[in-house]
Amino acid sequence: MYQVRENEYSMQPRERLTAVGAEKLSEQELLAILLRTGTKNETVMHLSAKILSRFGSLENFRRSSIEELKQISGIGLVKAIEIRAMIELGKRIQNTERIRLGKVSGSHQLGMILADEMADYDQEHLVAVYLDGQNAIIQKKTIFIGSVNHSPANPREILYYAIKNLAVSVVVAHNHPSGAVLPSTADRMFTNKIQKSCQDIGIDFLDHIIVGRKKYFSFREEKMLKNI
Repeated sequence: MYQVRENEYSMQPRERLTAVGAEKLSEQELLAILLRTGTKNETVMHLSAKILSRFGSLENFRRSSIEELKQISGIGLVKAIEIRAMIELGKRIQNTERIRLGKVSGSHQLGMILADEMADYDQEHLVAVYLDGQNAIIQKKTIFIGSVNHSPANPREILYYAIKNLAVSVVVAHNHPSGAVLPSTADRMFTNKIQKSCQDIGIDFLDHIIVGRKKYFSFREEKMLKNI
């Protein structure tokens, strides 16, 4: 439960951020800065505390919709849109910092990054990560967005971007909106199909990663890739 802390510091949140740095401020203070103003009946610190209490955790707050935000007294459409834009920008900054078109050191590193990045997806997304000879990321491409229960996939488009990027190797990944990560029969069949297709054109198929909420499944780590 978040509590109002207006009298805890002599300075207002903006002044404190300037004086001590953003990392020293509470979530309530940071949100108050972004909201800028409160309402006729409550200060911006009261409003930010109310919003955070409404969702209970930063994870729930991150997943909040515009309609859910608008249900909070003092949050209209404009503020709800600004909050959603702030959350999405923060998410993109985090993803950029973590994957940054750098090198992939292994399935665990990439699996955890993708599990965090795809945590909020309500539909299945099929993603391909294209690498050069030093395992540096050339491109990370969303190939397909499907329904909750079905994500048809064809190697053709995956291989098109592999050839276009002159990739040496590729990792494919998709999420299970249910949160479970064990591969289905269809997942196993697709893995065999894309691995064989990559082999036919001389591209190394490094892994197929299935991601859920804060976890992943790696075909390579589980030794489920065929020796072609």
